Amino acid sequence: MKMIKKAITLSLGLVMMGGASFAQSLADAKKAIDAEQYQKASAMLKTLVNSQASKGENYFSLGEVYLRTDDIDSARAIFLKGITAEPKYALNYVGLGHADLKSNNATSAKTNFDKALSFGAKDYLTYLAIGRAYLDQKTPDYAAALPNLQKADELDSKDKDPETFVALGDYYAMQKKNSEAYNIYLRATDINPALYRVNVQIGKMYKEAYAFAEAEAQLKKAVAGDPNYGPAYRELAELYLQWSYQDPKNGEAKRAEASTNMKKYLDLTDKSFDSRLRYAQFLVYAEDFATLSNEVATLNAPDANNPKTFVVIRMRGYSAIENKNYPQGVQFMNELFARKQDTSRILGSDYLYLGKALQGTGNDSLAVLNITKGIELDTTKVEELAEIGKKYYAAKSYDKAIPVFKKVIALNSKNPNMAMNYYYLGLAEYVKSGAKDRALLVESDSALAKVITLAPEYDPAFLYRARINKAIDAIDNPETQKGLAVPFYEKYITLLTVTKPEKAAANVKNLADSYNYLGFYYSGVDKEKAKEYFNKTLSIDPANAYAADNLKLLNAPAAQPKKAPIKK
Repeated sequence: MKMIKKAITLSLGLVMMGGASFAQSLADAKKAIDAEQYQKASAMLKTLVNSQASKGENYFSLGEVYLRTDDIDSARAIFLKGITAEPKYALNYVGLGHADLKSNNATSAKTNFDKALSFGAKDYLTYLAIGRAYLDQKTPDYAAALPNLQKADELDSKDKDPETFVALGDYYAMQKKNSEAYNIYLRATDINPALYRVNVQIGKMYKEAYAFAEAEAQLKKAVAGDPNYGPAYRELAELYLQWSYQDPKNGEAKRAEASTNMKKYLDLTDKSFDSRLRYAQFLVYAEDFATLSNEVATLNAPDANNPKTFVVIRMRGYSAIENKNYPQGVQFMNELFARKQDTSRILGSDYLYLGKALQGTGNDSLAVLNITKGIELDTTKVEELAEIGKKYYAAKSYDKAIPVFKKVIALNSKNPNMAMNYYYLGLAEYVKSGAKDRALLVESDSALAKVITLAPEYDPAFLYRARINKAIDAIDNPETQKGLAVPFYEKYITLLTVTKPEKAAANVKNLADSYNYLGFYYSGVDKEKAKEYFNKTLSIDPANAYAADNLKLLNAPAAQPKKAPIKK
């Protein structure tokens, strides 16, 4: 089970204006934003808005905090106030355009960006902010971002702002063009070695390339430079978690380090709602559902209509279900699906978890419906539905098991791991047939033939194909069977005596039945071969009366062996 990991919004450069005390306050706000201390930054900027009400940049900076926390309505409102306060301050128009992009309104965004350029076409910060806005989308618009970032670089040719290089580095890093990004990031740190966000970004690139030791070195460099820089601890946590999967020998220790660093990140980012949400999402990836349950119990968005409430409800449902509290899990998942405003955000895993919870409460029919929907959205999870089929099979509810396995196969028939699902389908159909329903026997044989195609040496499939074909032969030719089962019994015997002899001792009865059938069949066409098979039966099962009786008959004048019983 795996959930979609939300990317971290990249930082925007902020302009410093006014006197020394004001600049220092804005610098502190910038530092808080960069450290993802959004509550702290918001409080500082609200104070600045009140004390410097005519300064458009105060509003822009506060609006950016709202955008980072996905509070688009509040961001838009504060940008409009900023325009009222200082109509010719270009960046608040950029902020409105940024909010438009986040609301999927590219046309309005372009209008606002053009308005911003009518006031700030000679200021690199206008282009830098527009370029950043195009990058900060669910699907970044790289084509629109690049010319704006390049123009910012061109205009900022004298007193170079390292944020220009950081933005260009981010442009390349987000496209996995790591060589280009790395060189540009280094230019930013040449200007300001204390720009620890660059170390974090380089560390992320190394992590994505599975160069874990190099990633760790970069992130620890950031921590050494500023022990209170929260984002570095977050990235260390995610690094160690990913590293643990690639290094199973040290996996437990790495996961412990991941947890320690993620808690450090939470402590350093003022435990805001967004910090805690990030921590909760980490717990999902780490599969620490016990801790997650405690964390999300008190995790509440600023208001019920906040889109992130949806994510919290989802995690409450997942954690309840993973902790086997199925009734509560059903409650949370139903609450999730009831949020009509978030219908487009439903994932395949949401249906799967609801199905799992319904199964846990004994509502199997609804469980099947929801798990099927989940698999239609994510076919890699097909085994979730197969587990319900196996449950029905184990309970001998073959009428219910058969359609479930058919759905599993139909949803992901090309999956090479489908062999066991075909096997259970074939067995359920065989048992249900009672060895008398020819149509069902043919379906069963077809399913097991598919098992053999996918797993050529899976011996139980040959044994059951032999029994199925023996039953079909008996239905079609009740007096003199044609030996439809012969090749399957012969292959089964070869697999257990030649290919996998270690399994023979545990399958004496099945081998004896196989030898006896072949002895019966060959008694009509090759008596010596028939005797050979009956003797093989007695070699592994000396008390087998059927083999002993038929050997006596074969050795007697005008011998006629007993007819082999049809095995069900």
